Order: sequence, then C-alpha cells, then structure tokens
Amino acid sequence: MYGSSSPFASRAQRSGSAYGKVGVETDVLSASPHRLVALLFDGVVEGMNLALAAIQAGNTPVKNNALCRCVRILDEGLKAALNLESNPLAHDLRDLYAYLCMRLTYANLHSDVAAIEECKRLLLPVRDAWATIADSPAVRAPRAA
Repeated sequence: MYGSSSPFASRAQRSGSAYGKVGVETDVLSASPHRLVALLFDGVVEGMNLALAAIQAGNTPVKNNALCRCVRILDEGLKAALNLESNPLAHDLRDLYAYLCMRLTYANLHSDVAAIEECKRLLLPVRDAWATIADSPAVRAPRAA
C-alpha cells in the first residue's frame, strides 16, 4: 500500500527496497560498459511501465517522477554516452533519444498513454539489439588466465 520510502511503510517493505538498492549498486559497480548501457535501457523501460500504471491509477506524482527519471536517463545517460565523432549511428541514436525525451515530456504534461507506448515501441528494438551484441567478441570481458 505504501511506498518503501513512506514513513508508513512496513519494516519488510523498507528492507526489501534496501536489498534491491544494494543489488543494483553492486551490479553497477561490477558491470562492464556494455552492461551499464543495458541497465540504462532497462531503467527507461521500467520507468515507462511505472508511468503507465500510475496514469491508470491516477497517481500523478508517481507518473511525474517516473517520466522525469526516464528523460534524465535518456539525456544524461544514454545520449551523453554517445561518441559522435567515431560512429555515424551515434547521430541517429542522439536524435532518437532527443525525440523520446520530447515525447515523454509531452506524455508527462498530458498523461498521454499513447505517447508512452510510442516511446516503448521505438526504444525496445534498440534495447533488444543492444542485448544481442553482448555475446560478440568485442563486448565480452577478457577471461582471467
């Protein structure tokens, strides 16, 4: 009923949230650069799903926080990590991320489910493509001898 950060949350709710946070922090600290980008993609998709549920529930603060988080991940994480000098595909991704930020901001202002679903349709193939290259030799971490 209450979020894990609420003063009314049970001890179990707060503990579960703490364990989840430690798990994410551990994953981030030990992750390869490829895995870090995958975590950013997952964060955006998770935020969009949370925003959709919040719109259905009429929970404006949760919707707002989720979509603002998505925009920040896209802009400060995914877009900022692009190397625009060495890869022409990076320019297309930059434009896609900018468009997604614009649409998610619109969705936040208007509680527009269709705009969020459009963003998911555009981002999921990119996330899936990123996941498929995890097994390529250039991405695999070198094994210890």
